[in-house]
Amino acid sequence: MEKLVEVSDQVVRIDFVLGTKCRATVLLRSLTATASIAFKIQTSSPHKFLVNPPTGLISPLSQSTFQIILKPQPQIPSSFPRSTTDRFLIRTVRVESAESTDPDTITSWTHDVKLKVAFVGPFLLRHAVNNGDCDAVRSMVKVQTTILTELSTREAESLYRVANRLDNSVDMVSLLLGAGLKVESTAGSLDGVEESRWVEKGWSELHVAVAFDRTDEVSRLVKMGKHWTLDCKDREGRTPLYLAASKGYERCVRLLAGAGAAVDAKRNDGCTALYRAAAKGNRRMVKVLVDLGADPSIVADDRHRSTIDVARDEGHNEIVEILERGEDVLNAARRGDLIHLESLLERDAGVDFRDQYGLTAIHIASIKGHKDVVMVLVEFGSDLECTDAEGRTPLHMAVVGGSKDTVEVLINRGANLNAKCNRGATPLQIAQTMGYETITQFLLLNQPIS
Repeated sequence: MEKLVEVSDQVVRIDFVLGTKCRATVLLRSLTATASIAFKIQTSSPHKFLVNPPTGLISPLSQSTFQIILKPQPQIPSSFPRSTTDRFLIRTVRVESAESTDPDTITSWTHDVKLKVAFVGPFLLRHAVNNGDCDAVRSMVKVQTTILTELSTREAESLYRVANRLDNSVDMVSLLLGAGLKVESTAGSLDGVEESRWVEKGWSELHVAVAFDRTDEVSRLVKMGKHWTLDCKDREGRTPLYLAASKGYERCVRLLAGAGAAVDAKRNDGCTALYRAAAKGNRRMVKVLVDLGADPSIVADDRHRSTIDVARDEGHNEIVEILERGEDVLNAARRGDLIHLESLLERDAGVDFRDQYGLTAIHIASIKGHKDVVMVLVEFGSDLECTDAEGRTPLHMAVVGGSKDTVEVLINRGANLNAKCNRGATPLQIAQTMGYETITQFLLLNQPIS
C-alpha cells in the first residue's frame, strides 16, 4: 500500500519534569505530489495527552507540524524511557479535489502511522542515577544519545557527585563517562580512588584522557612514545580511538588516527568504530572515520552484516549514501570518469576512502595513468603522501603503472621522490627495476640537490 506521509521520528521523546506541562513537536511530511493529505491524531491515553492541532491538511509534497502535550503529572512514569502504555496513531487519507477538505467530516481513513512514546530528559536521568539504576540510565542514553553531552557543567558535575556516592559507583560512573558525561573536575592523574575505578573498567591513561575529551592530554600521552598504548583495549575490547568515536569526539579520533591508531580495531563483540557510528546514525563520525580510511566492508556482528548493511537495516539513508559515495569515488577514479568524480566531490564525497588493500582514489588513478583525475583529486585535498597497505604512495603507483605524465603531475605538485614503501623501495628504484627508462631519466633529473 502506498505510503502517504512520513514522520520526523517514530518515537516521540518527551522531556519529562514532574508536575510540569511537557511538549514535543512532530514533523509530518507529505509523500504525495498529486493530492492533499488529511490527518488526525489519536492517543491511547487521552487523559494524559493533548494534541495541537488534532487534525489538519498537508498540501502535496509539503509538511506540517503538531504538538504533543503531556499534562502535568503528579508522579514519575511507571516505565521509562520507553512507555509501555502510551501510543499515538496518525490516521491519513488522500483528499481529492471533489471531496470535502475538512478532516472533521472525513469518516474513512486509509493509512495509519504509529508513534511510540519515550520519557527522557535530565530530571529522569538524575532520578535513575539516584536510584543506582544502570539499566535505566543505559536505556535513556540509547533513546536520547545527546542527553549527557547537553548537560551544563554544573548539572554534569552534580550528576557525577551523585553517582560517586552510590554502592555501585564504579559501574555507574564508568557508564556515565563512557556515554559522554564531561566533568572537568575529574581531570588529573590515575591515582588513589580514581585509579581503582578506571582499573576495574580496564582503562589506560589514554582511555581516561579520551573519555574527558582532553585532547592536550591525549597529545601528550601519544608524544611520550608509548605507541603500544595506542590500540590497548579495555574490558569491553574498546581502544581509545573506538571510545573517542563512540562519544563523538572528532578531534581525539583524528589525533589518534594520525598517530597510527588502528581505525578498524574491533570491540569484543566484533564491532568497529565505523560500524557503531553507522548503527547509531552518527553521520558526522561516519564521515570522519571514512575519511580516515575505515573499512565499511568489515563484517562486524553475529548476523554477518557489514557497516553498509547495518546502516540500511536501521534506515540511516544519509549514512548509506556517504558509504556508497566512497566506493563511487574509487570506481570513478578507476574508470577515469572525470565528470562523475567531480560531481561526487562537489557533493562532499571524501577523497580518502580506502579499499581492503588500503588504496585511495589517488592511488588507483595514479596506477591507471589518469593524470587529469589525479589533478582533480589533489585539488580536492588528496594526500600526496598517503600510503596503501604496502606503504606505497601515489608516486610509487604511477611509476608501477608506467605513466610518465602522471609521474610528472605528482612531482610538480610536491610528491616526495624519495618516499620508501614497506620493502624500502623508492619510486626511482622501482622505475629502474621495471626498465622504465623515460621515467627513470625524469626522476633522476628531478632529484633534489643535496
